[in-house]
Order: sequence, then structure tokens, then C-alpha cells
Amino acid sequence: MERQSYNQDMPYENPLYFAEEAAQLDLIADGRVALGVSRGSPEPALRGWESFGYTGSEDPRGADIAREHFEKFMRAIKGEPMTYADPVQYGAGAKLAIEPQSPGLAERIWWGAGSAKTAEWAGERGVNLMSSTLLTEANEGSFAEQQAEQLRRYREAFRAAGHTRTPRTSVSRSVFPIVGPEDEIFSYMGARESRDQVGVIDGFTSVFGRTYADSPDTLVEQLKQDQAVMESDTLMLTNPSQLGPELNLRILENFAKYVAPELGWQPNTEGPVTGYEIS
Repeated sequence: MERQSYNQDMPYENPLYFAEEAAQLDLIADGRVALGVSRGSPEPALRGWESFGYTGSEDPRGADIAREHFEKFMRAIKGEPMTYADPVQYGAGAKLAIEPQSPGLAERIWWGAGSAKTAEWAGERGVNLMSSTLLTEANEGSFAEQQAEQLRRYREAFRAAGHTRTPRTSVSRSVFPIVGPEDEIFSYMGARESRDQVGVIDGFTSVFGRTYADSPDTLVEQLKQDQAVMESDTLMLTNPSQLGPELNLRILENFAKYVAPELGWQPNTEGPVTGYEIS
């Protein structure tokens, strides 16, 4: 089973140092790292990347720096030479790649996209796609319908660019199975956000997906009606950290026991990590 790593904000990253860290982690994890990266969350600092020594962005969100860093990061983990070697030690014209290298890591990199255009950009570059609980665009149709269209456009761009492997896609949802009286606290989540929400983020009108909170049987039927969940091969659960580790563990256990199997998922018990994957 792959272990999903954190979502890294690329405008602040040194792409070569990050590539070496990622390769080291993947080797330690025996090739089980699935690394998610993106432009990052709404910028809290005024041109914060400049404090980290990066300049030249024409985008107030630093999106151009993020993409430039990501392109360099991908070249590095694929083993491309990134600098000239010392000619005294290696001879004239010799070049060096980063070390270490972890074969296969490039196919387990995910880009977090908030719009269809960004999803197409990810598809063209041959990386996997993470789509979150919000879209930084508000078009016709429900959030799930718009997100499903985003996934389809990503796959079309992936194929059109000539990539031959089967790409991975994921969507995120907040899902709270209510199994017993101790879970009734979760019903408040569903009552508060039981439908799509529209707001403004980074100056863009954005749509935020609904929260699911109900009995397992109802959740199964609701998720089967969610076009993006059905369109994707991976579902990530977005839990509020404010609930604390015990309640979050209960959410995951309830989902894994009562909801996931009814959606066609089978336990994966190979190796030291146990989890769920789509069969």
C-alpha cells in the first residue's frame, strides 16, 4: 500500500533539496510514498516566497514560481542531470543528477488542482491528480458534477500528451458515519454543511463541496450518487483536526468498517501498513 505524504507548498521549496528529501523518504519507505504537492493554500504573507530567497513572480499567489519549482523537481527525481560536475574530478563536460535516486517515485507524485485548467496542466505533465473539497471556479452544475468534469478533462489532457500509463486521481470528502449515540456529535457537521457552499478564495468565486454525515447505509447511497467520487479511483477523507485524535480515529474506523466495503473497497493487508484501496 502507498502511504500518502503531505501536501507541500511549492513556492517556498528549493526543488533540488526537496527532490533529494523525497527520494530518501521513498527509499526508507520501500517505495511506498505517494507525495502530494501544489501551489499551496491562500498566501498568508505578502509575497512570502521572497523571504525565502525566491524572486521574479508576476502572480500575487506565487503560482508561476510554484510551477517552475515543480517542473525542476520532476526533472530531478526522474534522474536528469541538474548541474555540471567538477571537471578536475569527473572530466570536462560531465554532469550530475541528484542523489539518491528512487526509481518509480515520479509516477507517485500528485499535483493538487483547484480548477479544470490546472488539472489539464497536471495531466500534460503526466503526474497524478488530487482534487480537494473546493474548486476555485464556480460553473454550472453541482460541486460533484464540476469536479467530475475536472477529472475527465485531466485524463483527456494526460492521454493527449502521449503518456501511456494509467494515471491516478483522488477526490477529498468530509464523511462522518453515525453508528451509535457517541457519534451524534457528527450530525451537527452535516446539518451545517449539507449542501454546496459558494464563497471567495484568493479573489476567485469558489464552490465548496458538501459534508456527509449520516448512517452508514445512507452515506453509501449518497456517495454512490456523487459523480466525482465515482469518477475517481481514490477517496481521501478530510477530517477536522480540532476534533482530536480519538474522534478522528473513530471516524476512520467507522468509515473503514461500515462504508468503504459497501463501495467496493477491499482491505489491503500487504506489508506493514494496513489500509483500504479500490478493488
